[in-house]
Amino acid sequence: MSKIMAINAGSSSLKFQLIEMPAERVITKGIVERIGLTESIFSILVDGQMKKETVQIRNHEKAVEILLHRLIAQQIINSFNEIDGVGHRVAHGGEVFTESTLVTSEQLKKLEPLTELAPLHNPANILGIKAFQRVLGEVPSVMVFDTAFHQTMPESTYLYALPYDYYKKYGIRKYGFHGTSHKFVSERAAAILGRPIESLRLISCHLGNGASIAAIEGGKSIDTSMGFTPLEGVVMGTRSGTIDPAIIPFIMMKTGKSVDEVLTILNKESGLLGLSGFSSDLRDIEMKAEQGDHRAELALDIFASRIHQYIGSYAARMNGVDAVIFTAGIGENSSTIRAKVLKGLEFMGVYWDPEQNKLNEEEMYISYPHSLVKVLKIPTNEELMIARDVYKICDQIFVKG
Repeated sequence: MSKIMAINAGSSSLKFQLIEMPAERVITKGIVERIGLTESIFSILVDGQMKKETVQIRNHEKAVEILLHRLIAQQIINSFNEIDGVGHRVAHGGEVFTESTLVTSEQLKKLEPLTELAPLHNPANILGIKAFQRVLGEVPSVMVFDTAFHQTMPESTYLYALPYDYYKKYGIRKYGFHGTSHKFVSERAAAILGRPIESLRLISCHLGNGASIAAIEGGKSIDTSMGFTPLEGVVMGTRSGTIDPAIIPFIMMKTGKSVDEVLTILNKESGLLGLSGFSSDLRDIEMKAEQGDHRAELALDIFASRIHQYIGSYAARMNGVDAVIFTAGIGENSSTIRAKVLKGLEFMGVYWDPEQNKLNEEEMYISYPHSLVKVLKIPTNEELMIARDVYKICDQIFVKG
């Protein structure tokens, strides 16, 4: 058995899971929040209970030190030597990284220039990698990229209709994100359906504060809604999703705002928040909609209709679909959104059960047994996918050694 640490580092947070492989048993999990602020919060699962404490954590390296020492203090591990590998989620691998990769000084040098493609995410991911390296020394680390799964998209899909030099010189193209989640739920869907993934046409709907849809044919991503950045695609919590690009200079002309200010609006003040006027949290919006708030109702309808459109588009792209998957916070928990998205898809063989849709089972069918297209709710587990990749790569290192 191996103990693998799966890490998801944000600018001021660090999520973690310690997973026993290959049994895939979660030993512990938790999160370090408010890194760099005066009152950081450290949470860790011990004996089935989440323990929280307020501490001062000035940077990611200190967060890693505290995490590892808490593992020993809580007798979750006896020494650092028990950790056999660390997997790090990295938001953007560009065209350089098409699969999970062992961390070396050479690979980190290749990663550094890609920060301009994901300035809000990659720097934090790199901080997490370096922090673990400093504390754990020679323990193998693996980078698992959000974009890697979508590197199978054909050129005709990932290119924008811009001057070709912009792609060759600056790497402007569709990359896609949430790849680890889409890969996990597509593989799980194949297992539930009892069919080889190579024979399936799947549409995966990762719906959370960030949301993306993926068309997965034969286990490979052939299209996805997010693009050059996570701003493209469906409406999200605070992101606008796809809009007419001419709107940007129009807003600048009318308001006097700069490009950066408009991009901040599109990323942080739009989406469900901009439409509803009061919240980016779908639960708040559903509550207001039930009370008859028109803008809340409108936000829900627009959010669902964009997802609905992508499902129809991707079904046409794959000449049919075998299953539609709902995952992530909204996809797993909002029966209202699932119903709005699925309504009207009967023409393509989606026959879903309204009563089944209301059930709160973790993993379940939403479609009737006779439905030509199955509808599934599958909880995502990106940390487990990270652990699987780390275990596979570390195992290869051991065999070669």
